[in-house]
Amino acid sequence: MTTTEQEQRASKAKPGFRPDKTGSTVDIVTHAREHPEQTRPRPVIDGPRSSAGQVSVYIGVLLPLAALVAAVPLAWGWSLTWTDVVLFSVFYVVSGLGVTVGYHRYFTHGSFKANKGLRGALAVAGSLSVQGSVITWVADHRRHHAFSDTDGDPHSPWAFGDSPWALAKGFWHAHMGWLFERDVTNRIRFAPDLLKDRMILTIDKMFGVWVLVTLLLPALIGGLVTMSWWGAFTAFFWAGLVRVAVLHHITWSVNSICHMVGEKPYHSRDKAGNFWPLAVASFGESWHNSHHADPTCARHGVDKGQIDISARMIRVFERLGWATKVKWSKPERRAKLAAKAQEG
Repeated sequence: MTTTEQEQRASKAKPGFRPDKTGSTVDIVTHAREHPEQTRPRPVIDGPRSSAGQVSVYIGVLLPLAALVAAVPLAWGWSLTWTDVVLFSVFYVVSGLGVTVGYHRYFTHGSFKANKGLRGALAVAGSLSVQGSVITWVADHRRHHAFSDTDGDPHSPWAFGDSPWALAKGFWHAHMGWLFERDVTNRIRFAPDLLKDRMILTIDKMFGVWVLVTLLLPALIGGLVTMSWWGAFTAFFWAGLVRVAVLHHITWSVNSICHMVGEKPYHSRDKAGNFWPLAVASFGESWHNSHHADPTCARHGVDKGQIDISARMIRVFERLGWATKVKWSKPERRAKLAAKAQEG
């Protein structure tokens, strides 16, 4: 299907950011009603990223990666302490769930309703992952679902074909190569709801502050616990840079690996697969076929024995009364998707 055909499909979408039963995009009908002067859907791309923005992407991606490479020999030496391990774990869980529960299941797909406090906390926690501001991340991911594994998908590993060389190139592109491209997803088209939310817009604009917080707060805590500058430095290195890099590559592996391999028990219109080895580290995001088959579902690991830490966290929020109207998996829905997968 061509990009033009995909955009025509998206322009006919029903409210809820969904061009069909498996994708997500902007509610064009409501947007047109609120902006009568605009008679055509917004373009998918909003022009090139600025030079300053491009430099920040390179720094945000390559600096943590360099720390991760350096961590391999250092881990065998004297620079890793239990304080670093604890701080790494705490910040990994907070920022990781900020992405999976917040950026992904809540802001992108609306898998549940959140009260104002939880809404703000999830936006900040996701920002601590250094994977982009909340509105930018959501716009990119809604675009991914609207055009999944077809023209228009920002990070499909199948963008160059299915030969061995094309797939190698596609893996690099899906994993992290797409981040260095200068085309910017149109936020007005794909995330108009968040652009109208003052609190979220403020948090989005403060992304640079959250990056400093996620790197310097571990250093501050590490320094206070050990009462030394060296303790502050090692905490900055392990719980700051290395933790960000590890979380980056776990998240990016869902974009790359989970669209190339894995089981496909449920029908989806793309190549997303369930890849169990990443389930724990990704907090349940690697049950990717299940997710693409039913994008708004709050639980991705819907089958018996499938670990989904993010869903467990959403359940806790629900019991506390912070999350409501949670869209849990329905057996009849799964049965239909499974039957359709077998037919195809």
